[in-house]
Amino acid sequence: MYQWDFHTLWQYRNIIFIGFGYTLGYTVIVVALGLLVGLVTGLCRLSPKAWISGPFRAYVELFRCTPVLVQLIWFYYALPILTGIELTPGMAAVLSLTLYGGAFYSEIIRGGVISIDTGQSEAGMALGMTQLQLMRRVVLPQAFKRMTPPLVSQSIMQLKNTSLLSVLAVPDLLYQGQIIAHDTYRPLEIYSLIAVLYFIILLPATILAKRLEVKMSDGREA
Repeated sequence: MYQWDFHTLWQYRNIIFIGFGYTLGYTVIVVALGLLVGLVTGLCRLSPKAWISGPFRAYVELFRCTPVLVQLIWFYYALPILTGIELTPGMAAVLSLTLYGGAFYSEIIRGGVISIDTGQSEAGMALGMTQLQLMRRVVLPQAFKRMTPPLVSQSIMQLKNTSLLSVLAVPDLLYQGQIIAHDTYRPLEIYSLIAVLYFIILLPATILAKRLEVKMSDGREA
């Protein structure tokens, strides 16, 4: 029977905490930038002009229909060859996950905006509001309430996606775990610990997303 030994990992606690910090840091960055990209893309996709909405639609479909792992590898290895611009593993990771997340965020934002009753937009226009004022004061405040649960769920997915950064040697939690596993020959212990750490982060976020979803459902029924 396998003899578990978690005491060996204690001497690697600093490395684990560093990886944990990298994972959280990259998550915050790619979520924030992804939301910004998603907001711009989602609003541009609402444009009736095909020359505006078309390129953004192509971007969304490209990133939604290709695996994020393939995108990470492509940005790090292929993009420098095509453009001559060298990217560090961190830059490639942020760029890839930002654009990947932005594609999904944009669809959530676009769906939230078009879910608002058109009568409110017509009323705002009748009061003399510009399109920008109408979007900022009437549509987006209501749409964001509906968008919050799926936005939180997608952000949780972004946190999970950071586990793929180890393929680029970004020193995130999983990459540090691989180093420890090779050093201690205790892969079961370290990967179990990593799973627990992800669980500690993701469980509260998942519960929050579920509560927001239930709250929104109750609000619509009322």
